[in-house]
Amino acid sequence: MAKKVLLIDDEEEFTTTLAERLTLRGFDVKYAFDGEGGLMELEQWQPDIVILDILMPGISGTEVLKRIKRQFPELPVILLSGHGSVRDAIEGMKYGAVDFLMKPVDITELTAKIQHYLHQKNSQETP
Repeated sequence: MAKKVLLIDDEEEFTTTLAERLTLRGFDVKYAFDGEGGLMELEQWQPDIVILDILMPGISGTEVLKRIKRQFPELPVILLSGHGSVRDAIEGMKYGAVDFLMKPVDITELTAKIQHYLHQKNSQETP
C-alpha cells in the first residue's frame, strides 16, 4: 500500500509539480493550497507524513504545524520554504517538525527524507 503524503503549500504550480513527481516515485499524494484546506484534508485523509510550507496566506505554516502536533503528535511534518530563515527552522523544530528544507527542493533528497521519517515512524509504532 502506497504511503500517503499531504502537501500544504500556496504555490500551486510548485505543489502540483511536486505531487506529480512524488506520485511517480510511488507515493499516494494529496495537496491543499492553504492551511485551512490542509487541516481539513488531514482530518479526512489521515496521511502518513506532511510536507508543509511556512509562509502562506491565512494561517501560517507555523500555526498549522502547532495544530497538527496537538492532534497528531506522532505525525512527521517536514517544513519547506522558499523564504525561510534559520529562525524559522529553529521555531519549526521547536514545535515538532522533523526537518526543514529550502526551495527549490531536490526531489531525490526529499524522497529520501520522506522514506527515512516514514521508516522511523513505523519503527516507533511497532513494538
